[in-house]
Amino acid sequence: MNQGFRRLLSLVVVFFIAFAVVFLIRNGTDGVRRLFKAGEDGSGFRPEAFTLPERPPLELGEVELLTRLNEECALLTAAVVPSVVSIDTSGVRSQLLFDGYGRQLVRPVPTQGQGSGVIVTHEGHLVTNHHVVKGQQQIQVTLHDGRAYTASLIGDDPLLDVAVLKIDAEGEFQPLKFGDSDQVRRGQMVFAIGNPFGLGETVTQGIISALERSLSDTQRDLFQTDAAINPGNSGGPLVNLQGEIIGINSAIYRPDGMTSGFQGVGFSIPSNDVKEVLYSILERGRPIRGYLGVRMLDLNPRINQMLDYDGTGAVIAGVGEGSPAELAGLRPKDVVVSFGGKKISNMAEMFNRVQGSRVGETVEIEIWRDGEAMTLQATIAEAVAEVAAPEPKQEPVRDPKEILAAVGVFATEVSGPGEGVVVRAVTPGSLAADRLEVGDRIVSVNRTPVTNVEAFNLQLAASAAAQVTALELLRDGRPVRVLIPPVPRQQGSADATSRRKR
Repeated sequence: MNQGFRRLLSLVVVFFIAFAVVFLIRNGTDGVRRLFKAGEDGSGFRPEAFTLPERPPLELGEVELLTRLNEECALLTAAVVPSVVSIDTSGVRSQLLFDGYGRQLVRPVPTQGQGSGVIVTHEGHLVTNHHVVKGQQQIQVTLHDGRAYTASLIGDDPLLDVAVLKIDAEGEFQPLKFGDSDQVRRGQMVFAIGNPFGLGETVTQGIISALERSLSDTQRDLFQTDAAINPGNSGGPLVNLQGEIIGINSAIYRPDGMTSGFQGVGFSIPSNDVKEVLYSILERGRPIRGYLGVRMLDLNPRINQMLDYDGTGAVIAGVGEGSPAELAGLRPKDVVVSFGGKKISNMAEMFNRVQGSRVGETVEIEIWRDGEAMTLQATIAEAVAEVAAPEPKQEPVRDPKEILAAVGVFATEVSGPGEGVVVRAVTPGSLAADRLEVGDRIVSVNRTPVTNVEAFNLQLAASAAAQVTALELLRDGRPVRVLIPPVPRQQGSADATSRRKR
């Protein structure tokens, strides 16, 4: 080996030694390891060693009770879900507007909605909420297996928020049986089935949190549950461990009135109330409620002192002439202690018992009168009060303000819970003078729910200008239907309108 080659080799060795020293100083031993790993597959990644467990923490035999509970919940769900349907609705509602000249304009507004329902007869009748289908012209139900049918509205009860539909198809359907809601207890396990947010059939589990909850004057004695109920669950069933319907899901609690999500507080209409309405609608085409004919007041310290009474109940403030109450011998200042064998604690409870009684049923009423306990018997009548509309006496007018003046009803907002408006004054000699009373709570105009005074006035003015107007209201706790005649056109008003257009 000549001297030149040895010098070159020495320089190469010195270069690599210097490079290695600098690399170690700058990267340390980790850099050496990365350098060698990079050469293994060229990607810089080395597979990790891992071992997955092959056994669960517990065997099924060690949680036998939970295993059986899990299987039974799945069995219950499989038995109930085929009877629950999804409901899709569509329609057109009229929005009333006024132009700058005071003329009324009607603009059609398309509407859509979703909800749930449950089949209750082999013929295809199903129960849902009134608010799911109100004002909608088209109703479609989708069954568990994906079949879709149109459905017809057989009848409804806006006060209880129940509607009965019939599937427009022949065939045998799988219904659910009604359970006895009077046997429901607080803490009882329940399941809610429905179509929340349009997602399709959904099952949630919970317990009965409370009984006899009230949302309004007409919706009392509701079940409260913590089973998740969300928008779209309305009309679906609340079932017990046997798969029986013990309630129809109706509402959720919104603490601020805006939150749409579930807050752990939902409400269901007891099945016994729903079943009574179902029978009435299928047999007579409309809901039937009991009527006693009394005006009630809650007891308070002043009334107790005046009557010299220190017990519980509700006091009679008035008795209707010729009513079942008068025929039974009830009088003002009588304190009703029990009705039909059930204790009465306030007037709301009393009206609820009366309305839930069968027409023609004889009920024992225990009262306190002048220091003595007495038991009377009353035969419940039907709560139907429809006032005929005689010929109008007013001069015909067309202006909306004059139409309202001709009708002669002045309303104010409801101070407590519940929808509608309260009649605060009626003009003597007006169309409403012999039909409405101060204190009546009007809940709908031509079956359209009333939300506030402005909406009521708009609906009333638009309707009374052209047709008979049907007002659904509550009077002394019982439903009343009043017909207000139309305000006829003033002679020459059409000519005046055409002249303005020209």
